[in-house]
Amino acid sequence: MTGAMLSAMLVLFAVSVPVAVAIGIAALLGLWGFTSLPLIVSAQQVFIALDRFPLAAIPFFILAGNIMDVGGLSRRLVELARSFVGGIQGGLAATCVLTCMIFAAISGSSVATTFAVGSVLIPALVRYGYPVGFAAALQATAAELGVVIPPSIPMILYGVATQTSIPELFIAGFGPGILISGALSATVLIWCRIRGWGLRDGEGRLRRRHAIAQAFWALLMPVIVLGGIYGGVTTPTEASVIAVAYALFVAMAIHREIGFKDLYPIFKKSVVSSSVIMFIIATASLFSYLLNRQGVPDAAAAWLVQTFDGPALFMLAVNGFLFIVGMFIETNASIIVLGPILGEAAQRFGIDTVHFGTVMVVNLALGMITPPFGVNLFAAAQVANCSIDKMMRPLLVFIAVIVACLMVIAYIPAISLFLRDALMR
Repeated sequence: MTGAMLSAMLVLFAVSVPVAVAIGIAALLGLWGFTSLPLIVSAQQVFIALDRFPLAAIPFFILAGNIMDVGGLSRRLVELARSFVGGIQGGLAATCVLTCMIFAAISGSSVATTFAVGSVLIPALVRYGYPVGFAAALQATAAELGVVIPPSIPMILYGVATQTSIPELFIAGFGPGILISGALSATVLIWCRIRGWGLRDGEGRLRRRHAIAQAFWALLMPVIVLGGIYGGVTTPTEASVIAVAYALFVAMAIHREIGFKDLYPIFKKSVVSSSVIMFIIATASLFSYLLNRQGVPDAAAAWLVQTFDGPALFMLAVNGFLFIVGMFIETNASIIVLGPILGEAAQRFGIDTVHFGTVMVVNLALGMITPPFGVNLFAAAQVANCSIDKMMRPLLVFIAVIVACLMVIAYIPAISLFLRDALMR
């Protein structure tokens, strides 16, 4: 049954059937053709999969990010970042990375970060003399921080799929996020020095005091949301509702860039994005239920333990496997299907489940910037109005930087676990 389901899913992927539909059809094929269970089980499992309180955080974080984008808060964050690093050669490129890191602490989504920050920074980078392919590739790569820095939607899904603490996963994302943003910033600054880009980056930037005052309300949002979670005041789901209420208050009452007439398209966009993710969760959970019923996670974990001699070799093999999977399969679906299987094997090797979850999220996030299905690439290309071909040369450099960071994160657990152990243990 497992082979038939996987084969059907891969064939459907190959003919460009949407991810959620492909997974759902493959699961129904397995349920109908290889078990004696009634088809009503499919509806039952879908309901069970979605009837989880932590999943309610996903639509609210998406909505909060969209409100802040339309409400002009992303523009203020760009000006803030530029006031600090925009005065040096290549500073505007570094501003892109820094802004994505800040916005990631609001949206939890890399695609939302690409559109929100890219709509401001890609035109600015091109206007100041950066090649459009470089600008788009940098934006697509930096937006990957949207799923590493908390609150992260893939980390919520990993926590739900593997019964891992979501607050611990959130706090574990800070170390890898800072490492990746630092490495990307250093790369673009050196690159700009070599190529002679960014000589005019300091023109027109705000004074730091003015930029901080302008972005004050935007900066307060992650403090309120994450402070509530780690202070034990709110759950991640409750914090997501607070994020929406706060974003509405700031955008409508303080900055007054959103009126009641603007709410409908914002809510519509958020509902569509949330529905796509929930559809994937529902069908992938049915797929995972059938795999668990066949004992696939335990069998796969036992095989991995027998095949790979020690945790170091296991991590190398898993990272190679996930890198390939991420190129072809959507991140959220990969986490729900593979998280329980690989997480079980990691536990048998004595690898901390929070550390492994962080590595898995960072690795699969690479799939968002690797062809042929990198969603961030298409989003950045749309914002920049350029072809993906123009992005490929700089993109290869950025991918190499992320892969190097991934290896460091995988083999130095303290990068992920230091803050968690210091604050939550």
